[in-house]
Amino acid sequence: MSRPTMPLRARLAQAGIVVAGDDEAPVREMPWFVRALQAFSGWLAALFLLGFIALGVAFVIESHVASTVLGLAMIAVAYALLRKTPGDFVEHLALAISLAGQLLVAWAIGSALDGLSAGLWWALLVLQAGLALVMPSLTHRTFSAFAAGLALYLALAESGVPFVASGLVLLAATGIWLNEFRRPARLRQTQAWGYGLLLALPAMQSLGDFGRPLLGWRPGPGEEALAWSGPWLGEALAALALWLLLRHVFHHREQAVEPAKRVAAYGAVAVLMLVSLQAHGVTQGAVVVALGFAIGNRLVVGLGAILLLLSIASYYYRLDATLLIKALTLAVIGVSLLAMRWGLRHWWAREGQGDE
Repeated sequence: MSRPTMPLRARLAQAGIVVAGDDEAPVREMPWFVRALQAFSGWLAALFLLGFIALGVAFVIESHVASTVLGLAMIAVAYALLRKTPGDFVEHLALAISLAGQLLVAWAIGSALDGLSAGLWWALLVLQAGLALVMPSLTHRTFSAFAAGLALYLALAESGVPFVASGLVLLAATGIWLNEFRRPARLRQTQAWGYGLLLALPAMQSLGDFGRPLLGWRPGPGEEALAWSGPWLGEALAALALWLLLRHVFHHREQAVEPAKRVAAYGAVAVLMLVSLQAHGVTQGAVVVALGFAIGNRLVVGLGAILLLLSIASYYYRLDATLLIKALTLAVIGVSLLAMRWGLRHWWAREGQGDE
């Protein structure tokens, strides 16, 4: 008779190799098309459910208090579903229910404030920020962070300074991604916030290009100075985000960077901000691309490339400057970026040869 085979873990232990973990087979991830089908089923079920509710409680819309109570109740139901029954189907079903509840709350606030106003957008900003923090769903957190960024943009656009919003969102996204691994237990939540804020940047760029004439944004009395300084503040915030990124890269290098090189790098940031003042958003796209390379995230690099292309296209088709001025501005920006890249590569290569 053949001897019973010794388990692999016992043989490894006998050889002095300790294996951690259990003997259970690894859980296979569900294929993407199955998850997509479940997500579609969740949204379809949510649409039928919400249509049934709308037919029965149409009178609720006429009351601000009833709309608010029902909206908050639907958000609470979505929260309970996400806490007790995880899964793609339930996650998208809960997201649809939560969105309907948010619309009811927004309708009540807008009716109380006599339509679209800065107060409505500020209220929605608070609501979306709270949902991004507490909702136990990565999809919902990403969407809420995205909606919070748009609400901030619309709130500041009512005051005539929409460019400041994109700078603030970029600064917040840079801080989140640079501290991505600060709390490993909340890594996925941090990434969801970061993706949501980065997705808001192209949406802000599109709103600035196409939504301005539709919504009729105009600076009010006494806001002309803010409207004039808005682009400057937005570019300054983008430059600050790039400065923080460079500081993070310098701090985490194995070898210290000479002070002269740090000053030159920070000076290059100031030059980039000055040459891109007319082409709003180019600095932001460059920052997101650099951020993606710094943290090794290809998706962030792709989002930065999309933002960069949108910014260049938006500037090229503006009507307040001639084609010659726009071409010269983009050429100066391109030459400046290439010169910065050449200088940094030259310094780093020379530093590596000196260390050898």
